[in-house]
Amino acid sequence: MTGKVPPDALTDLLAATGATDPAVSVGPAHGEDAAAIDLGDRTLVVATDPLSLATEAVGRLAVHVACNDVAASGADPRWLTNTVLVPDADPERLRTIATQVDETATDLDAAVVGGHTETVPALDRPLLSMTALGTTDRFLSTGGATPGDRLLLTKGAGIEATAILATDFREECAAAGVSEATLESAAGFLADVSVVPDAAAVREFATAAHDPTEGGVAGALVELAAAGGSVVEVDRDRVPVRPETLACCDALGIDPLRAFGSGALLVAVPPERVDGALEALEAAGIVAAEIGSVRDPGTGSGGDPAGTLRLDGESIREPPRDELYRLWE
Repeated sequence: MTGKVPPDALTDLLAATGATDPAVSVGPAHGEDAAAIDLGDRTLVVATDPLSLATEAVGRLAVHVACNDVAASGADPRWLTNTVLVPDADPERLRTIATQVDETATDLDAAVVGGHTETVPALDRPLLSMTALGTTDRFLSTGGATPGDRLLLTKGAGIEATAILATDFREECAAAGVSEATLESAAGFLADVSVVPDAAAVREFATAAHDPTEGGVAGALVELAAAGGSVVEVDRDRVPVRPETLACCDALGIDPLRAFGSGALLVAVPPERVDGALEALEAAGIVAAEIGSVRDPGTGSGGDPAGTLRLDGESIREPPRDELYRLWE
């Protein structure tokens, strides 16, 4: 079944990453999307992500999802390596992928510095694995949130999912009643998938940040809680969702909080710094909202254990499977 491996299987995999290096300050762990390597006066941030299902924009999205993880960790993405696996050596497809990758990296002031390309006939669509690197003097981990912090979300839930629905599943959305004007606007959400500007604007205020991807905002919230050993409590009605997202998701029975979420940045901020963070985002032209808070495990009405998302009173302890996967199956 397509999607992330179950938590128990991931725990077994992480247990096999036993090699140690004192320079690695953050390595493989639940909820952590980037590694932190101590270079002395700076920290090198490294993140890797695959992309295979969004065929119309696979090159653009592959760059963004990797760079977003680096940006969410407090660094500006500067270098990329790109592994491209394709079903065949169709020159037009390879040219399209290469152009998308190059143009997107250029827009982010990042450089493609290496990679690998080969044909894999067993594949039925291209698969890209992108690694992004950057440096920072203050690494932001997913697990850095502390009880009492407030949770902010930029732009809205399901932005990446909306772009995919309006491109790869455009005919299905139209047949379900989504207007052409809405689909045109939704397809343009590809331009909003980067959170590099969001992270640059707000990172000085944050204790933790996370980039919602597979499993959407709900998945990111569970991962943030698991990484920090905390409980996060969120009110669904406070989560911003764009009208185009509601239209496309409603048409195909998708929960926008459980669908690909690149384009939003989840940030934990101490209460006294919330106003400053929201003002900094507003000054950068980025819409954001306070959606919830972080608390100690075992407290509150549910007495929930660490790693729990309380969403409108429901306790969620495992990242949900992304709801778009069933559309490809």
